[in-house]
Amino acid sequence: MLNEDMRRMVAVQGLGFVATVRPDGTPNLSPKGTTEVWDDDHLVFLDTHSPGTVANLSRNPAVEINVVDPLIRKGYRFRGTAEVHTRGELFDCVVARYVKQRGTNPAHVKSVVLVKVLEVGRLVSPAYEDDVTEQDIAARWRPRLLRGNC
Repeated sequence: MLNEDMRRMVAVQGLGFVATVRPDGTPNLSPKGTTEVWDDDHLVFLDTHSPGTVANLSRNPAVEINVVDPLIRKGYRFRGTAEVHTRGELFDCVVARYVKQRGTNPAHVKSVVLVKVLEVGRLVSPAYEDDVTEQDIAARWRPRLLRGNC
């Protein structure tokens, strides 16, 4: 399900925007800087400060994660179902990987969210409708991204 370009995008960006459903049916969107590919069919992220996201997923496991390169304005949407793990073998394995690869403090991890990817879609900015290249888009957006909020 997750091809090499999808894996690269998730690894390079490292930030997924996770959409869940609140109890009243409205959307909740939360950035997760711990988003990674777990295996061929799963994404994973850590709950270090995500009580709303985890509560929503405990009631309704439907989730979508968007990962986008802001410079070239392309990315992927990953739709699926989530499982929240607060202990056990999978929890321990995921946390160990984050500790080893990222230096994550395991004491900060409240839970691990494993997302079974059921559907993938490409995200592409409408800016490409004018037959511009990725280099054109990057040249247009780079100054804006580098400028920051000043």
